[in-house]
Amino acid sequence: MESISLDPIDLRLLDALQRDASRTNQQLAADLHLSPPTCLRRVQRLRAAGLVERDIALLSPDKLAPLLGHGLQAVVEISLDRQGSEALDAFEARVAPDDAVQQCYRVSPGPDFVLIVATRDMPDYLALQQRLFTADANVRNVKAYFSLKRSKFAPLVPMDALEKR
Repeated sequence: MESISLDPIDLRLLDALQRDASRTNQQLAADLHLSPPTCLRRVQRLRAAGLVERDIALLSPDKLAPLLGHGLQAVVEISLDRQGSEALDAFEARVAPDDAVQQCYRVSPGPDFVLIVATRDMPDYLALQQRLFTADANVRNVKAYFSLKRSKFAPLVPMDALEKR
């Protein structure tokens, strides 16, 4: 990826996109006081640089629960016996593609990984645990914390920190 420099307009565009990517170019341009062609050109440049990974819809688990069931979400700490680069990479490569794993973080100090997982119910979680953790001889310890209530979910990159640099 080539080097890209960001100006305050780029930062405002990125912030606006991460808050609501469903706006049309016309709406985005009007909201940021830009001409539509300038807005489109800048957004295309930011996307081409890989700064926008993808556009997704955030679904409401509370509103979907009556239709799909409440599901089970857990924060799972994983400690491995061997922490060499190859062992860490192998574990990450095995768990990251699993659809139940929503987020995967390699962390330090403490456990080696923290995962955010979502399953239909406890039997589905137990199957995930067997598939990803118990079957792996390098997994030393698994500690799961089950979510009782989600009080905040805001997957935003703070743009104000970038503006102060």
